[in-house]
Amino acid sequence: MSTNTETLSPTERYELITRNLGEVLGSQELLKLCQEEGRIITCYWGTATTGRPHIGYFVPLTKIADFLRAGVRVKVLLADVHAFLDNLKAPLELINQRVSYYSHILRAVFTSIGVPIDRLEFITGSSYQYSTPYNKDCLKLASLVSERDARKAGSEVVKESDAPPLSGLLYPLLQALDEEYLGVDFQFGGIDQRKIFTFAELYLPRLGYAKRIHLMNTMVPGLTGTKMSSSDAKSKIDFLDSPEEVKKKIKDAVCVPGEINGNGILAFLESVLLPIADLKRNMSKDHTSPFVPSDAPEGALFSVPRKREKDVLHYSTYSDIVQDYQTEEPAGSGSFKLFPSDLKLSVTNAILLLLAPIRDTYEKDSQFQDANRLAYPDDFQNASGDGKKKKEKKYTPKPDWVLEKERQNKEISMKEVGQAIADVNESK
Repeated sequence: MSTNTETLSPTERYELITRNLGEVLGSQELLKLCQEEGRIITCYWGTATTGRPHIGYFVPLTKIADFLRAGVRVKVLLADVHAFLDNLKAPLELINQRVSYYSHILRAVFTSIGVPIDRLEFITGSSYQYSTPYNKDCLKLASLVSERDARKAGSEVVKESDAPPLSGLLYPLLQALDEEYLGVDFQFGGIDQRKIFTFAELYLPRLGYAKRIHLMNTMVPGLTGTKMSSSDAKSKIDFLDSPEEVKKKIKDAVCVPGEINGNGILAFLESVLLPIADLKRNMSKDHTSPFVPSDAPEGALFSVPRKREKDVLHYSTYSDIVQDYQTEEPAGSGSFKLFPSDLKLSVTNAILLLLAPIRDTYEKDSQFQDANRLAYPDDFQNASGDGKKKKEKKYTPKPDWVLEKERQNKEISMKEVGQAIADVNESK
């Protein structure tokens, strides 16, 4: 990935760092850093090594590509101690294996979207968080912070329970100290980290350390319309899911005709696929997106072939996609220009294209496979004799056309049911 930092003006550098973010705390301070000649800006992005990473991770990893293009030095923190503190999400006996798996999978994902991993610094939290100076600062901080403030800071991140362990209260303290001990100018994370970020801004200066800048990306809604989470298999697609699993999950995803709110497919398209399309277009020699055919018009980022109309819709912005998704064709017919089944198929193909090199890397690397098996032994203990996970019984959602009928309070005729059955049989 080429970097033209020297040709970027301070304003262009700032805009590249902050574009497509949910919020920036300390924007003026960041602009000043961009204006300092020869100043190397340093940031860190941390991830607790708990559940299996999912494709929602494409959001921060794609943004990190922007940081690198802007000349930012990026540190990736594999927060193994945080994983243990968060209500034992990562048992002590599995921490090292989880770190190994995260290291393998993140490197594979970065490579798949064109981010050079030799320009990233991977750091394990326990490599410095057990040191005497760090623990002294942690105790100092603990003497300044009230139980209420610590609980409030971690409320959006730390797993809640009826009888939460004391370890969860230490989580935000460590995350604040990481900014000082990693020597960064800003921390990057999801908008669910906001309370921890404001906590750090308040308490680090009380230890005599500088207040840092904080950048936040929006959270990716899951396929079910809720937050995409490693703990909810139905809401997310694993980086190592098979093509069949991906197709099944996308088919079952919430995508009501004409409805934008709670639409997991549209949210994923906006948050993940379009930013990656833009990134890859800027990096490719012919400046084209991987999600459009060769005859697509210039500037197109995403294309959707329509089965019934036998044509292709091309899009360069998310707003254009939304407009077609809400446009009835013809007007008042209840049939929309961009139909869920066509959109789902295009999104499925785009995801499979992104996951293919990751899966290929995994299948060729025995250490990667061992890390997976050791980090998540339950996934393999519950597997059948052929090594594949047993299929879970899942609720089969109503077809999109049925949901649309219900939304319009219209009855479903036997003729329509018969046609739907015929369409299913024809597609087999």
